[in-house]
Amino acid sequence: MEILAWAFLGGIVGAVLMDVTETYAAKVGITSGVNIALVGRWFMSLLRGQFAHANILDSKPFPREVKAGWAFHFLVGGGGVALTYPLFFQTTGLPFPRNHLLGGLLFGLATSLLPWFILLPSFGWGFFGRRGPQGSNAFLASTLSHLPYGLGVGAVIAMGMHV
Repeated sequence: MEILAWAFLGGIVGAVLMDVTETYAAKVGITSGVNIALVGRWFMSLLRGQFAHANILDSKPFPREVKAGWAFHFLVGGGGVALTYPLFFQTTGLPFPRNHLLGGLLFGLATSLLPWFILLPSFGWGFFGRRGPQGSNAFLASTLSHLPYGLGVGAVIAMGMHV
């Protein structure tokens, strides 16, 4: 069970790395169109039974949606999703990767499926965010940001398992 704690912590570290990557990518014009307020709006809508929006930009904002967005981003999207990395190996019986950095990078790439097929379509932007805000490239931006997320997960697990 110790690896689950390391994975959760790695997911939070990975979420920070994701945010840093998104900030720098936006400076060179690569953006998904997603911001933390929209994540909070979606999460708060989920809690009220609404999964999908025609276009989340047109949905009424909630009070404290930014705080809800940060909480969801770090606790669920960061730490919670990271638990699937060790749980996958534990439940399938497959051996853990010898190199958690590489395993983490591959895991990060795999987590790109979440925005491509769940978050962006539920925002009303279609698969891969192809109907997102003008000038956004959600496919590229989410792929770029999920790689350092996975690296954070893998690095913390690697360090934690050698302590």
